[in-house]
Amino acid sequence: MVWSRLIKTKKLSILLLTVILVAIGLIVSVFIGYRQVSNAPELLLTSIKEGANLSLGKIRQTATRDGKKEWSLEADSANYMEAEKKVNLKNLSVIYFLDDNREVYLEADRGILQTDTNDIEFAGNVVIRNDAYQMKTEHLNYKHNERTIICDQPIRIWGQNAELTAATAKYELNADKIVLQGNVVATIPQDFSAILDISKH
Repeated sequence: MVWSRLIKTKKLSILLLTVILVAIGLIVSVFIGYRQVSNAPELLLTSIKEGANLSLGKIRQTATRDGKKEWSLEADSANYMEAEKKVNLKNLSVIYFLDDNREVYLEADRGILQTDTNDIEFAGNVVIRNDAYQMKTEHLNYKHNERTIICDQPIRIWGQNAELTAATAKYELNADKIVLQGNVVATIPQDFSAILDISKH
């Protein structure tokens, strides 16, 4: 009887140990997977393309052309809509990389990334800045193939002690040039030096 109990106890211990080891193995696997995604968050947006209507937390995505990085995007959350080939983003920021190794930064409350074209629509407290000036508006679109930012609403530009406002604007990233249209108003210092700096962009 005692021997039988010992055998049963031993079998139970082995079973419990096996369950514990399996559980530890699963936890370690999940942890390793999480670390891999955390260390390379740009994989997140790519991986969700296999599903439909998925929501994720903080994500990162990078767009390249001919092996050259053109922009890098981060957002606090993303909702992927497979049927519509788009990702709804919240609290996003984008870095655009120019040919002369300079960078242009864009932030917005909301955004929509078209996964088939890499075009992006921005809305809500949209701010663009570089090392010379800043721009602010409420809505604009980035056309990836053209590398152009198109603003279809009133925009304000300031920097170098000068300020400009316009009804619409187009920012050609490859040429690093801004074209303003409609009700363009400039506020500049008396020596006009600031507008000479702005005219270079």
